[in-house]
Amino acid sequence: MKQRKRAHRFFVLFCLSLTLLSGCGKQESEQVTKQTYPEVTIPTHEPILKPEQKKKMESQQMPINTAVSENASSRKEVSQNEASEMTEDASTPRKLHYIDAWGEWHDTIINENVEKHVYDFTLLQNDGKTISYDDGVYTIRKGIDVSHHQGEIDWQKVRDAGYEFAFLRIAYRGYGEEGTLNKDRNFDVYLEGARAAGMDVGVYMFSQAVNEAEAKEEAEYVLKILQGTALELPVVYDPESIRDDVARTDSVSGEQFTRNTIVFCDTIQAAGYEPMIYSNMIWEAELLDLEKLSNYPIWYADYEKIPQTPYHFSYWQYTSDGNVPGIAGRVDLDVQFLRK
Repeated sequence: MKQRKRAHRFFVLFCLSLTLLSGCGKQESEQVTKQTYPEVTIPTHEPILKPEQKKKMESQQMPINTAVSENASSRKEVSQNEASEMTEDASTPRKLHYIDAWGEWHDTIINENVEKHVYDFTLLQNDGKTISYDDGVYTIRKGIDVSHHQGEIDWQKVRDAGYEFAFLRIAYRGYGEEGTLNKDRNFDVYLEGARAAGMDVGVYMFSQAVNEAEAKEEAEYVLKILQGTALELPVVYDPESIRDDVARTDSVSGEQFTRNTIVFCDTIQAAGYEPMIYSNMIWEAELLDLEKLSNYPIWYADYEKIPQTPYHFSYWQYTSDGNVPGIAGRVDLDVQFLRK
């Protein structure tokens, strides 16, 4: 999702205006590691940070390994007695400590009313170049997501390299005041090429809707482009905020984003396509009301080696820095979790 390059892929503008508790200093680090919950996936490695992000964290005296358990690199090493003590009072809110794309730490209370994922990430192998997962129930297959920013693509080389599916940007709304709707100029040629190579295809809409009327307009625009074209994968709603520029969605509330998402997904579903929501931990923690969105699958974006969300998701965008035969330059890489 290359327009997201300018936004650094995450919707973190709202971090500046929302009250988020950042992990800071040795004292908080010790407090967090003592509150490890067996159901919660937290990073068990040094986060992948750009040099400027590490420098920023060092200047804030923020420990990079804040969320790493002191006694283990796996949540499975929490003893049964410790786990029992931590979960004995079901009414006690559980806290998740997570890192965003800018190397900033946040705390959120986990919503126990939202479905949790059941993946065992101690079985996930992800060294930044290769990725695999198989827990006996779920396995994964690899895919990519692209927009015209990828330029010319040799889809057969992509398929021969082991990538089985692709999400194509079908359209986008400009984030300027006019908010015009635009078809991705490479959509048709990408669709034809991916299909010819035998890849499953889904599409996504880069949204800048500020209300339900615009969200519905975006969905109808997507349907107009598709004209009934069959898709193997969902039509994805990709609501975006722009961190490094002024955007028309800057003042949109989480409640409004949730309403927009429902309208878009319902419109897509009514036309016979499967809708899906693109999200990340910031949005899941602070903006989208996941209880109201439980009917839709989630495409979760997180560039840590282990997904940080406790909530269920079907697809994971695990890097924006992939290198794939047949594509010049970097590309987003994804996996789909499939029941065996």
